[in-house]
Amino acid sequence: MAELLRVERLIAGYGEAHVLAKVDFTLEEGRSLALLGRNGAGKTTLLNTIIGVTTHHAGSIHLQQRDITRLRAEKRAPLGVGWVPQERNIFRSLTVEENLTASARPGAWNVSRVYQMFPRLQERRRNLGNQLSGGEQQMLAIARALMLNPKVLLLDEPLEGLAPIIVDELLAALRRIVTGEGMSAIIVEQKARKVLPLTDEVIVLERGAVTYRNTSEALLASPEILEAHLSV
Repeated sequence: MAELLRVERLIAGYGEAHVLAKVDFTLEEGRSLALLGRNGAGKTTLLNTIIGVTTHHAGSIHLQQRDITRLRAEKRAPLGVGWVPQERNIFRSLTVEENLTASARPGAWNVSRVYQMFPRLQERRRNLGNQLSGGEQQMLAIARALMLNPKVLLLDEPLEGLAPIIVDELLAALRRIVTGEGMSAIIVEQKARKVLPLTDEVIVLERGAVTYRNTSEALLASPEILEAHLSV
């Protein structure tokens, strides 16, 4: 498989503060990565650095061999970086369908295909964003990112604060997206046992540095390593 994303010796943070400490990893096309670690380990900062909203201190980021390290955030999305932040950031005063079409880009993912993935959104396509439940807002945030037709999808704790039945529904959708559709993805999640079955590879961050990397299957089969790194 061709290399999609390469992060090399990345040091980044906020202002003068360093949060990431020489982070290295690669992601191939069609592969998915679980990004795990305790609270404050630097997981969100790593995603924020890939999308370009932190302070870069050293190292590099390449997307499909192109150096995007110095590109502004608004220049990265058109190159294929899709982002689903913790805050979801949907347009609350727009309808579901307006949210989907507001920033859509041409490609395989369109409104019809998104509605097939998330039937709830089709049922509520005329509802405003602020009329949706938390789970529906999360579905909309993911669907809106797909409408950009990204090369890599970054998801920051997509299951946080959701009811168990919605968690199961979202997990099923994410499985179809990353496994069935072959979307490259990096998923930050506190619920390690939920996300590992969806992903191919895993890295664990501690104090901004990579302390463990392996296949997701290997980590899932090693409860003692899960306990040591994540206390789960």
